[in-house]
Amino acid sequence: MIFHPRLTSFPTIFTIFLSISLFQFKPSLNPTQTHNQTRISRNNYIVRFTLYKYADDHRSYLKSRIRSDDWEWIDRKNPAAKYPTDFGLIWIEESVKERLIEEIEKLKLIKDVNLDLSYKRELLGAFEDGKKRPGKIFTSMSFHDGEYYAATTSNSTINWGRHLLMQKSQVTSLFGADVLWGKGYTGAKVKMAIFDTGIRENHPHFRNIKERTNWTNEDTLNDNLGHGTFVAGVVAGQDAECLGFAPDTEIYAFRVFTDAQDYEKFVFSLLQVSFTSWFLDAFNYAIATNMDVLNLSIGGPDYLDLPFVEKVWEITANNIIMVSAIGNDGPLYGTLNNPADQSDVIGVGGIDYSDHIASFSSRGMSTWEIPHGYGRVKPDVVAYGREIMGSKISTGCKSLSGTSVASPVVAGVVCLLVSIIPENNRKNILNPASMKQALVEGAAKLAGPNMYEQGAGRVDLLESYEILKNYQPRASIFPIILDYTDCPYSWPFCRQPLYAGAMPVIFNVTILNGMGVIGYVESPPTWHPLDEEGNLLNIHFTYSEVIWPWTGYLALHMQIKEEGAQFSGEIEGNVTVRVYSPPSRGEKSPQRSTCVLQLKLKVVPTPPRSKRVLWDQFHSIKYPPGYIPRDSLDVRNDILDWHGDHLHTNYHIMFNMLRDTGYYVETLGSPLTCFDARQYGTLLLVDLEDEYFPEEIEKLREDVLNTGLGLAVFAEWYNVETMVKMRFFDDNTRSWWTPITGGANIPALNDLLAPFGIAFGEKILNGDFSINGEQSRYASGTDIVRFPGGGYVHSFPLLDTSESGATQNVLTSGMIKADSPIIGLLEAGEGRIAVYGDSNCLDSSHMVTNCYWLLRKILDFTSSNIRDSVLFSDSSEQHTPLTEADNQLPSRRTDVNFSTYSAVLGKDLICRSDSRFEVWGTKGYNLQVRGWNRVLPGYPVMDLGSGLNSFMDTSKSRRPKYTEISKGDYLGSKYLGMFYKDELDMPVLVASHWLVPLVVAVTGLLVFLSFWRIRQRRRRRRKGSVSSRLANLL
Repeated sequence: MIFHPRLTSFPTIFTIFLSISLFQFKPSLNPTQTHNQTRISRNNYIVRFTLYKYADDHRSYLKSRIRSDDWEWIDRKNPAAKYPTDFGLIWIEESVKERLIEEIEKLKLIKDVNLDLSYKRELLGAFEDGKKRPGKIFTSMSFHDGEYYAATTSNSTINWGRHLLMQKSQVTSLFGADVLWGKGYTGAKVKMAIFDTGIRENHPHFRNIKERTNWTNEDTLNDNLGHGTFVAGVVAGQDAECLGFAPDTEIYAFRVFTDAQDYEKFVFSLLQVSFTSWFLDAFNYAIATNMDVLNLSIGGPDYLDLPFVEKVWEITANNIIMVSAIGNDGPLYGTLNNPADQSDVIGVGGIDYSDHIASFSSRGMSTWEIPHGYGRVKPDVVAYGREIMGSKISTGCKSLSGTSVASPVVAGVVCLLVSIIPENNRKNILNPASMKQALVEGAAKLAGPNMYEQGAGRVDLLESYEILKNYQPRASIFPIILDYTDCPYSWPFCRQPLYAGAMPVIFNVTILNGMGVIGYVESPPTWHPLDEEGNLLNIHFTYSEVIWPWTGYLALHMQIKEEGAQFSGEIEGNVTVRVYSPPSRGEKSPQRSTCVLQLKLKVVPTPPRSKRVLWDQFHSIKYPPGYIPRDSLDVRNDILDWHGDHLHTNYHIMFNMLRDTGYYVETLGSPLTCFDARQYGTLLLVDLEDEYFPEEIEKLREDVLNTGLGLAVFAEWYNVETMVKMRFFDDNTRSWWTPITGGANIPALNDLLAPFGIAFGEKILNGDFSINGEQSRYASGTDIVRFPGGGYVHSFPLLDTSESGATQNVLTSGMIKADSPIIGLLEAGEGRIAVYGDSNCLDSSHMVTNCYWLLRKILDFTSSNIRDSVLFSDSSEQHTPLTEADNQLPSRRTDVNFSTYSAVLGKDLICRSDSRFEVWGTKGYNLQVRGWNRVLPGYPVMDLGSGLNSFMDTSKSRRPKYTEISKGDYLGSKYLGMFYKDELDMPVLVASHWLVPLVVAVTGLLVFLSFWRIRQRRRRRRKGSVSSRLANLL
């Protein structure tokens, strides 16, 4: 399990400019695009060194070893220039960049070379003309006071007027800041770094602006947009109308964004720009000048921006407490922004004055760990983030909303808390871990939101004050409890109890080490059950052996033992883990601390097979690292697929529906060879982008035909021409980007379904249809082009919006809707298969209408063979197979190195730590005991339901009564048709009929008689020849 993945340097998409014409994703020839094409002959690159040295020393080192005119050192004239640095900025000619970068990275003192990416931010923040920008965007205000903004996930327009604030007190009073002011704590001698748009000199709202620095290419220190001033006002403003939390805090204003104005989509906007190199210099300066707290209102879905992420680690490792907004992409799940999703950063979500999670506040879980693990709880805490008062650019106050309003609220709280510790002892007591401990342990848990919405709960300043007042360095775990009886807070765990035979349930917690920046797990974690029933729980642990900086992870992989298959009740106990840190300054012995995680789990008897559904997470790929497009091409404002595609992120509503229906849903984060098909009614494949191992294809065929596994597939669009047209120039990476696949990887999915005679096409279909009164929207789905006879297929008039379809519409001078097959249902051997060409109706990200009703009917069929009268009507029966030539099926892109993004291509087939314990580290359940390679009766084989090391006697077991039959072509076989009531045009394993053994017996008898007659003839001949030889001898 990878919980702190090895980061890989990939190009990052920050701001995407797509020109969309009348037809789907055709690029428009606008001046901006033409300009982009001509200006990429030279780009700036960040060269990271292994040591801190002065810039001149780094330059001399490169100049002496890289003798070429195709690069040049760029001097950076900013306040950090007087300090040693760990990077340099150079330009490189694009025509030789690969060769030159490879040459530079071979040097002994070079760590790596990365493009100097640009960050962009629009004045009103994450919602710019309804367009949520991917990548690192400036996470500023979601809404402006008194104005109307349309929530992109809603069909309605919402008015966030100021009337609510009129009924409330100052936000500082709501947290009890005046109580600490009365004790003399006002943030004095606390150094607060605000990375933003700067601040104007001598602003009347601030009494302690210590320093203003400019890191941009503009010659000004002033804030001409107001964002930086507002943030500073929330932290340390002294105006009576918009008081800050810590008015005596020393403000250090880092101006890291420009005031540049630009035109976007023909709409004028204040589009600000920054670069990675500006941030790295500013971060280094914050370290060199010993900042205490840093507020960062920047974030986005890209957690693989290597220089940025690693520098954030370095910031916190140098004992700077970083506070960051989690993003304004709510109410969608799996939308945490980086760096707020990092465990060493205090990630802040937003609530309103009624303690409800703000609709715009991003939700967890963190998605770094998916698909091979499980995300962490984020945000850490929530704070008021709607209609908060702050300072204007010059004078006066205004109210704004968003998570980057909530972030400075918490930053102000942190500054106030820092000031309660005497200055000469602060660095011994306070650090990113101890401050987070005080915040999460003191937070007030809200009634209603779950842990991935509120984290520990609403910040409670006074409770955190009590914790810090007597704080002694220690390690702890967050969250400190997993309680299956505490719903909805413990969602999704409280929605589905544990049971024997299930895939491991993974709970991922954060280790907070307040004892030191580096720590170690002294010995493996231990499970301590409260009573005898607790021994039914089997827990495997994966964890950070080295805890740095200040934080690590502990993942519990929980299974109920087989002897608990009929147990019903609760299991309670504690997990303990011992952490130690090297001696701190002035001490001789290491510091040690025992962390405790409380567990209260619900257990039920193992459900019947028909009620168990397995969700394939392994074959899902999301952004980053590649350009994975959204599933619905109608969604033009959020084109990246970055929400995790997990049951507990953007499919969480579907998960709740399945639980309400009585299904138990488990997650498979390993290849399809790593589960026992006999335990599940249906394997659910939804919106998958990866390839498949040959062993997976073989095993799934056997699982369906021979073991009776149900298969439900929800596909997505795939059209190479459309993908090529979606190519765009990214201003931030100064390079062209193109999707690496479609909404789903249809060529790979077709390979998986080929043994069943099923294939999807390359149309991109849109439109509305109705089945038995259920209205549904088909949003950029695909069509079914191959399907065996004897199944059931439903076709509807839909519009093909693919490139070829759009061209056809132009030629016919209209928008023609043709009947297209989109639903297929089939009985195959002992299993059942259902396919549908669209997954958008299950994905809560940009759903128009849901198709949960269809999913329920499909699962009834695939798991229990319950046939809906409408889906299985006589009119939908497919008497002749749907056929399509191989060369007409969707093909893979040849211009994309897909192995870079795949968990399959070029990788080893292995069952990971999210599969059953007995197959960890193996290739999965033994294929040789299945299907074709059978053993003789009476010989032992592995019992796949009991583990790899147990055996069962096949002489006492029921042997499958199947005969393997291959028909050889998609048109069917007249000779094999006699064996079927309804012919299936596919290779198939069918139950043996009375005719089959009869034919086999007769054939065997005839063969035997033939051999017997031949043998008799040979004997007669031998007798004759012997008689002749004897006669000659006589």
